Amino acid sequence: MSTPFDDAIRAIAAKRYHNHRLETHSDTVSDGFFNDLVSHCEPFRRDVEKGVVKVWKNVSSPGDRLRKVDLFVGEPSADGGPNIEKVRLALENKSVITAHRNRTNRFDDLQKVLGAIHHARPEALLIATVLVGLAERVLNIPDQTHKFFHGREEKFAAGVLPRLSSGDATLWEEFDWAISDNRPNDAGKTVDLFRTLPTRMPGHTHVEGYDYVLLVPVQIDNVNPPSLPRPNPLGIDVDVEYRKMLKQMCSAYTARWHM
Repeated sequence: MSTPFDDAIRAIAAKRYHNHRLETHSDTVSDGFFNDLVSHCEPFRRDVEKGVVKVWKNVSSPGDRLRKVDLFVGEPSADGGPNIEKVRLALENKSVITAHRNRTNRFDDLQKVLGAIHHARPEALLIATVLVGLAERVLNIPDQTHKFFHGREEKFAAGVLPRLSSGDATLWEEFDWAISDNRPNDAGKTVDLFRTLPTRMPGHTHVEGYDYVLLVPVQIDNVNPPSLPRPNPLGIDVDVEYRKMLKQMCSAYTARWHM
């Protein structure tokens, strides 16, 4: 089966570059995961169809109005909106692609979301996904190249955007000042760090931890076409891990709200 991460790669290719500031891949991953869980988990599907739970995206995190939870599924409040105390499932999507030195910032983001959701409803299912970039150099479009064309958007749209993610190697020389360099072992270090996120065993809702953390190696440099390599040098089988995540989340959802 295709995964939401394949959809995210296609969406990035269509937009021509990955915007790490906006995490534009997140809605694509959230939509794909929600639809797959509806298709593969009967109790969850029934609750969605009956309106027992509703789905929202980019909901303000409890205790931090500026921080958003990417996917929020829960019992609606009286006015039909999201109620953080009635959350049943929350999904947070991150990426560490352009500069792996920023891995700790994304790690801290996930720690804060974990604490907020667990405090609001310990039994809520909490999932994190992280796109881990494999490229040793990335053309930084949001922070460098695009800003260079501030006030000249038409020149960026006509002369640069169509060339991005097309394999046009001249971009490396033309915008050599906009390159973010990563070390050969950076992707592995990023994986090692995110594997230290607290997780918990099924049924251990008293433990503050993620129910699943899925790390997804991707090849994105904004010059060559983006891809989700199979296999990859990190040895992560994304297809196996994603199917495992769907199965475990369905089992946990069923156990917590249908038994």
